[in-house]
Amino acid sequence: MDVTTDRSFEQVIWWQVYPLGFGGAPIRQAHTPGHRLRRLLGWLDEVVELGCTGLLLGPICASATHGYDSVDLRRIDPRLGTEHDFDDLVAGCRSRGLRLLLDGVFSHVGRDHPLVAQALAEGPDSAAAALFDIDWSDPADPHPRVFEGHDTLVRLNHSGDAAADWVTDVLIHWLDRGADGWRLDAAYSVPPPFWARVLAATREKHPDAWFLGEVIHGDYPDFVTRSTVDSVTQYELWKAIWSSLKDGNFFELDWTLQRHNDFLDHFRPNTFIGNHDVTRIASQVGPTLVPVALTILLTVGGIPSIYYGDERGFTGVKQDRLGGDDAVRPEYPDSPADLPRNDLWRMHAGLIDVRRSRPWLAGASTESLELTNTRYRYRASGDGEHLDVELDLDRPSVLIRDAGGGTIWEHAG
Repeated sequence: MDVTTDRSFEQVIWWQVYPLGFGGAPIRQAHTPGHRLRRLLGWLDEVVELGCTGLLLGPICASATHGYDSVDLRRIDPRLGTEHDFDDLVAGCRSRGLRLLLDGVFSHVGRDHPLVAQALAEGPDSAAAALFDIDWSDPADPHPRVFEGHDTLVRLNHSGDAAADWVTDVLIHWLDRGADGWRLDAAYSVPPPFWARVLAATREKHPDAWFLGEVIHGDYPDFVTRSTVDSVTQYELWKAIWSSLKDGNFFELDWTLQRHNDFLDHFRPNTFIGNHDVTRIASQVGPTLVPVALTILLTVGGIPSIYYGDERGFTGVKQDRLGGDDAVRPEYPDSPADLPRNDLWRMHAGLIDVRRSRPWLAGASTESLELTNTRYRYRASGDGEHLDVELDLDRPSVLIRDAGGGTIWEHAG
């Protein structure tokens, strides 16, 4: 089954950035306007030299705090800058051949969104009220339904026409301005028919746009089929990578890769070992095992993303509290000269080069050749080609051989 709008997206290696953190914007303090989005312009050449071919941005639209509580989806957050800053970023990506993916929050909006206040003031029959999922059983005290218990995040009414038309308009607006596609935040919490309707309407104007749905668990292929997104986030593999390394249990990874093979028969998942919502891989498994995790990421099928800072071994623990994401969403300096490359950066660049020189790896299936708790040897195969990958947790070490048995990558800790 082929659901990918543009097959060239299967070859993209994303560099994922959380712009508010990257630019040092205040999150919960008083908002200070600035042109922080422009800081990314100074890093685009570094992204290219690392080997990544796409920039995956976190939220950039106006919001109350962290970006996922929007107050205006058609305006750049003043903390990040202006539409002119965005246009320059688009131009910078275009001139370097980088794809640009935006983060769309269409499960909910911030409680401070002016249309929420308008809906509550004007009542259930108003145009604004049609956008939101509001309990009107007590007209004197209406209650907006919220996202996963967060009372600052008001759910859209995904069963109605108003929200579908509104979201379609926002998607097209930013695609018209130069974005190549969208990551759909909390896509799992939205009925798949809503996505199918919205994406069909969007693709009428932008047939090559690419859509990545955030899905944590469940039947990935079924979600892709019913929603018509092109890809989903492969959280199962993310968990299996760090867990198998941390616990010394490669049987978990092998079982998950068997499921991953089934997913690859239907679509190309977005694979990762870090993102803006999870503990840094270096904190999760320790610095000596990061090369093993990275090797897995870049030698199995899928569309990989590298979370900014992971390529330099940044640490940070996600915590379940107010501000608990701050440690994994850090500020970056103005220039790469202020953050020197290290051995891990060079390892990322080398393994990305191995992957980019073998485009068949995007759809590669894996089979186990040797399996113990702490040693795993697997073959990644596709288009008549293969690589053999050896992982050893006791040293720790990695070894990648080509089909002829020659060593193409080796690392011993």
